[in-house]
Amino acid sequence: MAPNAFSAIPFVYRLFFLYVEPVSAIVGAFYAGIKPMEYLAYLASSTAGAKLAQTPSTPTLISLYPRSNLYLLFVLNEHLVLSSTPSLRMWRTLLFGLLIADLGHLASMVTLAQEKGFAEVFAYFWWWNAMEWGSVGFVYAGASMRTSFLLSVGLRGSEGSTKTD
Repeated sequence: MAPNAFSAIPFVYRLFFLYVEPVSAIVGAFYAGIKPMEYLAYLASSTAGAKLAQTPSTPTLISLYPRSNLYLLFVLNEHLVLSSTPSLRMWRTLLFGLLIADLGHLASMVTLAQEKGFAEVFAYFWWWNAMEWGSVGFVYAGASMRTSFLLSVGLRGSEGSTKTD
């Protein structure tokens, strides 16, 4: 592959999708799989919930470990696939799938929103804890970056149709 093969993909997209987001997902995988009690405590909206997070049940742990695994799958898919090709078609295809996953990730926060309030979870970022920043704020950022890419924002050519496919 030529050294400039990726030049059609702006630096900001390469930085975010190949490095920033994968590192963030590794952090999520670490907490869900290695420190599940801390992961759950961050999601707890009450002191009673935080207390329950200190002794997670077997079904809760069984549901967290695959989540950790899915974060790792996300990292591998995003970094390895996108870093292996400058094809805008491949980038668009994968990023579209991840945008759908972003919507699913946000939907998974609805239960917390029903407990805390929808505005508190999805809008009032000044009240967010670290988990809400990762599970909502960072997902907003990723979805925005994916949407921008899919709309060809910053891509060369009138419709981002740079000849790399």
